[in-house]
Amino acid sequence: MQRFDLIVIGSGPAGRRAAVQAAKLGKSVLVIENRLRVGGVSGHTGTIPSKTLRETVLNLSGWRERGFYGLAYRVKKDIEGRDLGARLEKTLDYECEVLEHQFARNGVDTMAGAARFVDGHVIEVTPPAGDPVRLKADKIVIAVGTKPYRPLNIPFDDKAVVDSDSLVTEPRVPRSLTVIGAGVIGLEYATIFSALDVPVTIVEPRPNFLEFIDREIIDEFVHELRKRGVTFRLGCKLDRVELDEAGWPIAILDDQRRVRSEMLLYAAGRVGATDSLGLETCGLEVDNRGRLTVDPVTFQTAVPHIYAAGDVIGFPALASTSMEQGRIAACHAFGTPLAPAPVFFPYGIYAVPEISTVGLTEEEVRARGIPYEVGIARFRETSRGHIMGLQSGMMKMLFGLADKKLLGVHIVGEGATELIHIGQAVLNLGGTLDFFVQNTFNYPTLAEAYKIAALDAWNRMPRLAEAPVAGVSG
Repeated sequence: MQRFDLIVIGSGPAGRRAAVQAAKLGKSVLVIENRLRVGGVSGHTGTIPSKTLRETVLNLSGWRERGFYGLAYRVKKDIEGRDLGARLEKTLDYECEVLEHQFARNGVDTMAGAARFVDGHVIEVTPPAGDPVRLKADKIVIAVGTKPYRPLNIPFDDKAVVDSDSLVTEPRVPRSLTVIGAGVIGLEYATIFSALDVPVTIVEPRPNFLEFIDREIIDEFVHELRKRGVTFRLGCKLDRVELDEAGWPIAILDDQRRVRSEMLLYAAGRVGATDSLGLETCGLEVDNRGRLTVDPVTFQTAVPHIYAAGDVIGFPALASTSMEQGRIAACHAFGTPLAPAPVFFPYGIYAVPEISTVGLTEEEVRARGIPYEVGIARFRETSRGHIMGLQSGMMKMLFGLADKKLLGVHIVGEGATELIHIGQAVLNLGGTLDFFVQNTFNYPTLAEAYKIAALDAWNRMPRLAEAPVAGVSG
């Protein structure tokens, strides 16, 4: 029986980072992937395809140029599913090649097949063709990710009624779309198709959504979507889905309202892809959504030599945090000391417009009783915003009144997921309002919004016995 220092099940962000980190520590590593090519959920049906689809839509629709040329402006008049699929295929091929090369140059072995635990150290792999093979490892990392939750009462046919996997597997542009679930995935796809001028209705049983995002940012986001004609049905539970005589799905809500569209995307949750792993043979249990519980510092499961990382352990389920979890798990498994992780990390939601946030929300600051002030900057206030033709977008910053320390940065609009990293660095380094006021930003850039927001907050703060701040208007 072949033996490895580490076996990683899954080759998404968590799995790849765990594998490469262990290889760099001189360990023998095998990655098992149940697809024919590496990449995991992130590469094949999740992060990479959805962001590629978004970029394709924004480019072909001329979305970014409409501020100058009008709402009717298009780069391509009739955008079809094959237009979207062509770029998806190219991007996926490139991602797989990059990852395969990364594994090869670090000496990481890979194997295609379905993995199943025989006991705590032995894993049986069933390849696409051929007989099963058994392998042994001292340490194991479970990084299998998640898959869409598909209730039995929803008539999925992967054409009229789809989940997020089938949506990107065979993309098409419907005449109208209903999205069940206002989570990150549902909102991303809803707004992507809305950018193609597809009428979209979002159904969500909760009265609010994305509760971990600052409410003022969500208010701005909802306002933008409603201006585009997106319909929200908040506080409405889905009762059932029926197909009419034309084969169009009808979402029937608990208040008996009916929402008819050419396509229905069910995006109300995901489940851990753990059902076929045979976890019971090694003493592990999952929750009702197939997720594993781990130590939040080491990412060890209840079985100390078995680790889990990525979406399979639940929130925050971000590619960026999954990578770091995989790295930490590998380092801990082989006794490599790590510096304490930074307190704050950014969230990125690739909707149209983007949302990104780091640090405390205003609601959290108020709940903690911290005296604070807020600064706001609108992208249209920046020269770069005018050059780009931006009509919307804002940055919100929170500072403590006692020490002027940055508490949080929240952005909605073009480039939000890129801009957030300036705020992330200052926040984790304990920086204050003075950094943004006293430093020079490239001109013209959207990053100038940091200085505008900081000055806005300074203008609202009680005056202290200090030197005047250059550039502050009353």
